Amino acid sequence: MKDVKYLLAYTIPLSCWAALSLQGVWSFTTVVYAFGLIPLFELLFSSQESSYSEQQKESRLTNKIFDALLYLNIPLVFITLYKGWQVLLVTPLETYERVGLVLSVGIVLGTNGINVAHELGHRTTKMEQMMAKLLLMPSLYMHFFIEHNLGHHTYVGTPQDPATAKKNQSVYGFWWSSIIGQLVSAYRIQKHVLKVKKASFFSISNELLVFAFVQGAYLTGVYLALGVGGLFYAVGFALVSVLLLETINYIEHYGIVRERKGERYERVTPAHSWNSNHVIGRMVLYELTRHSDHHHRASKKYQVLESIEESPQLPFGYTTSMVLSLLPPVWFSLMNRRLPESISA
Repeated sequence: MKDVKYLLAYTIPLSCWAALSLQGVWSFTTVVYAFGLIPLFELLFSSQESSYSEQQKESRLTNKIFDALLYLNIPLVFITLYKGWQVLLVTPLETYERVGLVLSVGIVLGTNGINVAHELGHRTTKMEQMMAKLLLMPSLYMHFFIEHNLGHHTYVGTPQDPATAKKNQSVYGFWWSSIIGQLVSAYRIQKHVLKVKKASFFSISNELLVFAFVQGAYLTGVYLALGVGGLFYAVGFALVSVLLLETINYIEHYGIVRERKGERYERVTPAHSWNSNHVIGRMVLYELTRHSDHHHRASKKYQVLESIEESPQLPFGYTTSMVLSLLPPVWFSLMNRRLPESISA
């Protein structure tokens, strides 16, 4: 029963539904909850450096509840989208209310959409991979499925990885370089895959082209059903979710590099990602915060990710770290001295 703690992940969409229902200053409910209350809770609850026995791992891997908890995010995300459009397009609102509600819906797309898509995208079943792509669609970030799995996990901590932030690079500069860089990287990866398959660029084998078509159809459908206003909010939701993702990317790998050995880089180890054991963030983000173990073995499901001693540790939880990253001088002062000299840029 203790694993019902992962139900905390649903508090993000629930807070958004509250914002959509109450409006007014409550429009910022999800923003305040995610970046105000959760950081406070993480200060109150100590971090946990746990590991599992082989028997526990087997039990957790065969327990279908962990998968069901992920799958339920699909209806939650699309219900949130529907509620968002319903309120924003019909209800008379002040500008500040609209800003708060767009931020709230966008945060849901980032945490319960992209984050869950990230977990499912590492699975091997076609069904789960399709779920991952579906969750990425409203964020207009379906190329992440290609670039993250075939690019980021290969080149993390190297100059070839746009999702690895350099030492003294601000999060604002990183947003641009990572977003553009990942698009370019996804294109290059897809081009290589097509070459290996001896397939045409204009074919069903070109997933990047298929993704562009699907996202274009999604936006067209939104426009036809909801007009320019609906399209405007769809793009706004997506932008917030993508910036949330890229801020997470920023704190996960800030300043850490892999050493080059001859023609190759050293293999990826748990020392090449920042880790966080703060319990609230772990539950809300399905253990994404145990990122070091994830990069060490990307195929491990979230419920068996562990704390590894050699991993560099963030001084705060993910949400607190994200807020601090928006203040570059504070972030640099806090993090640069924590960079291991042997693996920092």
